[in-house]
Amino acid sequence: MDNNQKASHHWNLNAPAWTALTRAGYDIYRDYLNTPAFFGILPKIEGLTGLDIGCGEGHNTRLLAENGAQMKAIDVAEYFIEKARETEMEQPLGIRYEVASATELPFEDASFDFAASFMCLMDIPNPEVALKEAFRVLKPGGFLQFSILHPCFITPHRKNLRDSNGRTYAIEVGDYFRFLDGEIEEWIFGAAPAHLKELYGNFKVPVFNFTLTQWFHAVIDAGFAIEQINEPCPSEETVKKIPYLQDAQVVPYFLHIRCRK
Repeated sequence: MDNNQKASHHWNLNAPAWTALTRAGYDIYRDYLNTPAFFGILPKIEGLTGLDIGCGEGHNTRLLAENGAQMKAIDVAEYFIEKARETEMEQPLGIRYEVASATELPFEDASFDFAASFMCLMDIPNPEVALKEAFRVLKPGGFLQFSILHPCFITPHRKNLRDSNGRTYAIEVGDYFRFLDGEIEEWIFGAAPAHLKELYGNFKVPVFNFTLTQWFHAVIDAGFAIEQINEPCPSEETVKKIPYLQDAQVVPYFLHIRCRK
């Protein structure tokens, strides 16, 4: 099994638990930090044609459609697409979902005004190919906006350092330049209750980490011009409401990049 098959295989296995837990509200970082920050810098998309690359069960695709875009979306996991289509049938937004790889988009050149990708590109073995594919299917002047784990702070070695009150005061990182090349990382949403963690077990996610330099080179080599970057940080008000997010005030966990063709 090559790395592309490995990534597809594991995300198909992860998809049922991922769908159940995110729809139950346990992806706290997504719902209260990462996705709101992503939409906070997103240009106006009303009336535009868009593509969501690595859409999962369609949560963020639906948000894009609710903002007025005419959306298509792809993911490698059949289960994700099945659940997204079921929701589309129940709550129609005009979204077309397809099983496909980010590295082989089933669309003609210059098909979309914009593309978005939420926390997908760092989970595939060759994101530079996916970026070139996104460039290909965009119209001239179109943009791609994507979010990834922050490569400087989500590293092969990482440890959360807490004080006696359980408050994070630093993140210890290391092995920044060590490429994991599909090494399996096991984890589950920390906010999920114990009985659900026991029921579903850990996600098994192949890791294909890039350095910040490699990400920027991949974007530029694909032909894009970078026009916006963002490192989401929760406000004090948000942390008071959701104390679980406090550690994301110490270092950025996510990186957003918007680039234009």
